Formats: sequence, structure tokens, C-alpha cells
Amino acid sequence: MRPQPLAACLALAVLLPLGAAAQPAPAPATPAPAQAPAATPQATAPTGNFDNGRVLAYTCQGCHGITGYKNAYPSYRVPKIGGQTQQYLAQALTEYRQGKRRHPTMQAQSMSFSEQEIADLSVYLSTVK
Repeated sequence: MRPQPLAACLALAVLLPLGAAAQPAPAPATPAPAQAPAATPQATAPTGNFDNGRVLAYTCQGCHGITGYKNAYPSYRVPKIGGQTQQYLAQALTEYRQGKRRHPTMQAQSMSFSEQEIADLSVYLSTVK
């Protein structure tokens, strides 16, 4: 394994908890005044942009795009993400972002993406074979 990617992964693993601790705590939610249900717009998931997803997926290719890729330590195979469904990919990245899935590199990567960028990646990666 080349030293530069290893150093980057280690730096992300060390700095990720520090960045999370530096973020201010969210303000307590105050109840909003009651409104008629018809007046509240529906929240929808962002629509992905294929071309932007292709550009963003460059960082994913380092591990997920190499056939037979295996990490040096611990010894495990990296899952194939190309061709997965858009819903699965978006859910996985969102869960890494929320800390529901644990992997230091993936948590750091997912925290660098906005919701729109996650949608873009999901659209593009779902088409890769």
C-alpha cells in the first residue's frame, strides 16, 4: 500500500472525532405555531445530478473501484458499490454521516458530502457496472 493514502486515512480517523467535538450543540427545538397541513410544503429528497456524481466518485474509486482490492490492515475486502440501487447508496452514506454505520474512513468521507452531493453520487454509482 502506498504511504500517502494510508497517511490520509489515519489523519481522517484522528481528526474526525475532533471535528465532531468542535461543532456547537444544536439549539433546542421550539414548537412551531400550528399551521394547516395544506400550507406546509412537502420535504423531498434532492434529485441527483449524474455529471456531478461522476466527478465526486473520484474519491470512491481508490478503494471501491479496484477489482480484488484488499486493505493491508485489517485484512478485508472492500464492498462493490457500483450498480447498487440509488436508495441503498444514499442510505448507506447518510448512515455513515449520522454515525449509525461505523468505519472511520467512510464516516469522514460521508461527512464531507452535502445531502445534494450524496444524491449525486447515488445516481452516478448506481449506473456503474
